[in-house]
Amino acid sequence: MTSADVLVDAFDRIRGTVHQVVDGLGPDQLAFRVEREANTIAWLVWHLTRVQDDHVSEPARTEQVWTSQGWVERFGLSLPPADTGFGHSSDDVAALRDIPAETLAGYHDAVHERTKHFVERLTDTDLARIVDASWDPPVSLGVRLVSVISDGLQHAGQAAFVRGVVQRAHRL
Repeated sequence: MTSADVLVDAFDRIRGTVHQVVDGLGPDQLAFRVEREANTIAWLVWHLTRVQDDHVSEPARTEQVWTSQGWVERFGLSLPPADTGFGHSSDDVAALRDIPAETLAGYHDAVHERTKHFVERLTDTDLARIVDASWDPPVSLGVRLVSVISDGLQHAGQAAFVRGVVQRAHRL
């Protein structure tokens, strides 16, 4: 097994969790909040996908799937195209209220395919390449990808928790 294989497996796990979380849910369930200011399943999945799209496209030297494949228009959010969800308010989270599960999963699948295409070709030498020198220490591609995986798994787990609450509350 190569380093690239490990990374692909990790991104595959995020994708699998995203599908387990959103499949079969309607708009009200995707917009459910555990409390008034909490993140929704829809926002968590959108955010983790936006971060992956943003953070992988830069070192891959490709345009984000969000803009290159028209997802920004399909979502129809009143946010700047570069927005990934960092610092969002409760109102920003609520803006994802009417996004269907199929749209969330479709965008994630498109980003996953682009990520997989990039990651499966990486070598250990590629992973050492510095992709952000503004940090101390500078961030290598390997560290950036592990960061994206960690963020994705955390948010996917949060979304899975919310789904469990929704299932108990609505007896899905």
